[in-house]
Amino acid sequence: MSDGPTLSIVMPVLNESTRIVEALEALAALRRRGTEVIVVDGGSKDGTADVAAPLADRIIVSPRGRARQMNAGAVVAQGRMLLFLHADTRLPPDARTLVERTLAAHHWGRFDVTLEGRSAWLRVIAAMMNLRSRLTGIATGDQAIFVTRAAFAAAGAYPDQPLMEDIELSKRLKRIGPPACLRARVTTSGRRWDTQGVWRTILLMWRLRFDYWRGVPAAELHAWYYPES
Repeated sequence: MSDGPTLSIVMPVLNESTRIVEALEALAALRRRGTEVIVVDGGSKDGTADVAAPLADRIIVSPRGRARQMNAGAVVAQGRMLLFLHADTRLPPDARTLVERTLAAHHWGRFDVTLEGRSAWLRVIAAMMNLRSRLTGIATGDQAIFVTRAAFAAAGAYPDQPLMEDIELSKRLKRIGPPACLRARVTTSGRRWDTQGVWRTILLMWRLRFDYWRGVPAAELHAWYYPES
């Protein structure tokens, strides 16, 4: 593994053909510098895997579910450092240097986030997300969680659950060590807030977190959050 890439980026996707090219082109410079990019398709029906193939180092197919897809990507990744990236999230230009430098001293970490969208409230929401994460040590998938392969294995990988997998992984990783909370920012789409309404979405997210905290199973929350799936 010492002759392979230092960092592997794992991107879970499902029916992202309209966005995947932009997402992967944003990683082209990192690929040229030796970062491995793995796209894990969860059974897309729109040709996402075919569109992504020329722009990634590896395309694999796994059972649907973000946690399952990210775990499948981690299994085949060659890097000793892993970064899990959503298709609608963009890394800062110096992401590789920041991750490698950070993981030389920490087991895991995440970036601050900027939400991109129409609402002026998105700056406030992002600031609150970053503060909450810094205070609790809990990271979300939108913050591009990165981790050493050893710590990821010690934490037991992502839990096999359809929602709140990032919260559960954070809890497991916190037992190994506190996260490095980088001030550098990733940019992620705020379309959920734009389309569903800012306050409605805030209340929804807090309700989901509260219900999960009080023990409602992730599968039940997922069925309520995604009734069409």
